[in-house]
Amino acid sequence: MTAVQKVAIAGSGVAGLAAAIQLAKAGVTVDVFEAKPEFNTHGSGISLQGNALRAFGQLGIWDDVRSAGYPFEGLKLRAPGPEAPVVAALPDVKMGGPDYPAAMGMPRPALARIMFDSAQRAGVNIRFGAKVSGIDARENGEVEVFVDDDSAGAYDLLIGADGLNSAVRDLIGIETKPEPNGMGIWRTFVSRPAEVESSELYYGGPVYIAGYTPTGDDTMYAFLVEKAQDRFDVSPEDATRIMLEESRAYGGPWNSIRADLEQGAPANYTWFTRHLVEEPWNRGRVVIIGDAAHSCPPTIAQGAAQGLEDAVVLTELLVNRDVVDQGLWDEFHARRIPRAKTVVDASSQLAQWQIDGDRDADAGGLIFGVAQKMAEPA
Repeated sequence: MTAVQKVAIAGSGVAGLAAAIQLAKAGVTVDVFEAKPEFNTHGSGISLQGNALRAFGQLGIWDDVRSAGYPFEGLKLRAPGPEAPVVAALPDVKMGGPDYPAAMGMPRPALARIMFDSAQRAGVNIRFGAKVSGIDARENGEVEVFVDDDSAGAYDLLIGADGLNSAVRDLIGIETKPEPNGMGIWRTFVSRPAEVESSELYYGGPVYIAGYTPTGDDTMYAFLVEKAQDRFDVSPEDATRIMLEESRAYGGPWNSIRADLEQGAPANYTWFTRHLVEEPWNRGRVVIIGDAAHSCPPTIAQGAAQGLEDAVVLTELLVNRDVVDQGLWDEFHARRIPRAKTVVDASSQLAQWQIDGDRDADAGGLIFGVAQKMAEPA
């Protein structure tokens, strides 16, 4: 018998749906409440490391994910300038073990669709336009969940997987919140030149980092990381123009990317953030996971992986225990907080070295150390 029979989840992102899938497969009744009015099919691309792919295997969706993305091994570094020569080709640590590629890229909407469909097949009830607005702990251990100020019912557990600006985090009194780290990123979704067969990064030039990751046979997403600026009111046309202009210092495959930008490929902009809730993530029968509990610059592409691991570890404990007690929470936090801290600290340090222009920093050593840690089971 599982420790829970009926669970509410706030948020239908990667972490929320991963938890929903695992619980529903174990026979738990799961209701997901998503504040957005409809299924989100927007977004550019996402980079996924091997430990994320391993989590997809645990969810039973790896075959679908693999067929919708572009697996690859290794990472190339190029120099800025018209010729953009490759200056290093680095092997990747297989963080997911020998059964999975080192990494892969895929369109974010494709991943969202795969997880949404899998959740529905498992019997998860997903309500859109439904924001968790309140909670009330009952004497019998249940938690009453309020959605848009009306009661949605009583549950054995509420999982807050509602992102950076988590309402559930606020409701349980956790004050740690995401803070900008000083970097902003332009992203666009473009056609893939045949020569791009893995992620490639350019350090130096007018921005901190320029790069791209293949997401399919014909597609990839490209990005430019700059000093954070107030660009959130920029028109779509100006967004494309700004990214186009900032990319001119980079040659090689960036010539093809610029051709797509010149044809009006949309560009979007956001800031990087950092936070980690180092105190317990639960308050009674309410717990936060994923971006609600931690965020970091995507300098080692671990954001989605950490949210997936949160969900897999939490649901493993809920399914294999008979009761939700302090021992369950102690094991969950022991397995998740130090591991998330390793990623948040390393990702933030790599970003800070870029901001400071520290050319003597041992970035490679730091990345390799984190990769070795992530290769261990979550």
